[in-house]
Amino acid sequence: MNIVYKQSIKAKQLRISIKSDLSIVVTYPSRVNIAIAEKFVNEKRAWIENSLNKMKIRVEKRGISTLPKSSKKGLVENKEEALKLVNKKLLFWNNYYNLTWKNVSIKNTKTRWGSCSKKGNFNFNYRIIFLPEILADYLIVHELCHLKEMNHSSKFWELVEQTIPDYKKLRRELKNI
Repeated sequence: MNIVYKQSIKAKQLRISIKSDLSIVVTYPSRVNIAIAEKFVNEKRAWIENSLNKMKIRVEKRGISTLPKSSKKGLVENKEEALKLVNKKLLFWNNYYNLTWKNVSIKNTKTRWGSCSKKGNFNFNYRIIFLPEILADYLIVHELCHLKEMNHSSKFWELVEQTIPDYKKLRRELKNI
């Protein structure tokens, strides 16, 4: 098991977290000795193994690991990588659509994966980098098509379908995350 121990002045108690990459992070208060944190992990080994197995099953079922929760820290840590991914995918898919936009922003949105303004500005959730590639592609194409159709009319969905024929399935999948 890959276990990372992190001492924190903010932590009030010992905490074990199973991350989306199946790594284990043990956070412990600064007043606690690492030996106590290691003992705590040994006492909770059965819970850790059970939680890892549940996570593995979830990953196999959905094809992705559990996404990290939206957070300011997550935005700071992943904004640059997300912007690179989004720009790369926008350029790739725009080879087909040949549209123009103004700005691309990466944000920490709670309920939206992406948006396109009437002025041609894109906003994307930084957690796009944790999606399977096909879902990230669907999301990019979806927002790109809003440059031509600023609604969800049949014309809009026909545009999406030109490059993402199974968009209905992917849309459902994205909503269920």
